[in-house]
Amino acid sequence: MNAAPRLSRTFLLLVASLVGTFPVVADPAIAEEAVPSLQGGEVTVLFDGKTLDGWRGREDLWSVEDGMIVGRTSEDAPIKKNTFLVLDKPTEGDFELTLQFKIEGGNSGIQYRSEVLDEKEFIVKGYQADIDSTNKFAGILYEERGRGILCKRGQQVTISEDGKKTVETFADHDEMAATIHPGEWNDYRIVARGAQVEQFINETMMVKIIDHQTGKARDAGVIALQLHQGPPMTIRYKNLSLRTYR
Repeated sequence: MNAAPRLSRTFLLLVASLVGTFPVVADPAIAEEAVPSLQGGEVTVLFDGKTLDGWRGREDLWSVEDGMIVGRTSEDAPIKKNTFLVLDKPTEGDFELTLQFKIEGGNSGIQYRSEVLDEKEFIVKGYQADIDSTNKFAGILYEERGRGILCKRGQQVTISEDGKKTVETFADHDEMAATIHPGEWNDYRIVARGAQVEQFINETMMVKIIDHQTGKARDAGVIALQLHQGPPMTIRYKNLSLRTYR
């Protein structure tokens, strides 16, 4: 009567030892990039609605109006280079950046995990969540002064250590433009978890990228707001907040 239970225990111990010896390998076809949880975190308001304290940029181009950050160029005094309003405190690690924007003419964007190349002209290099008044580029992931367009709307891109891209399409680029409203307020949300970044406009996912390229991928840097060279434009931002994770 007691032999069977003893055998069962012996068998289970043997199985347990084998499991500890030979690792379980997931099916690579269904394996996903391991990312930390986005629960919790610490939220910081990046703009007080009254001043540009904590930011730096060209004072002749950036101002605060009616609780909004406003960047404006004119036909009389066009800018010759893209310039940025830079958040003084860099970010490190995982984060979720949320804000609202309204664009009138031209092109803008939100830099993150970026670096300042020129403190005098406020020139920035790095990842950019794009915004434009024609909806041709809004939502894409562009690398300013770097690799150019990394991920178009409706794409999931994985970049290997050697820079090779694997592209999957999950939505139509042109159809997604209907969810973005130039001249009106739109919500932008950027979620960075390890090597993976997702960008959302009005809660529609625009792009997803996993960037492992050696010497190019970044996991820290500044946040900045762009004024683009070219035709006169006005960009407005409000309700900027950052959730960070340790």
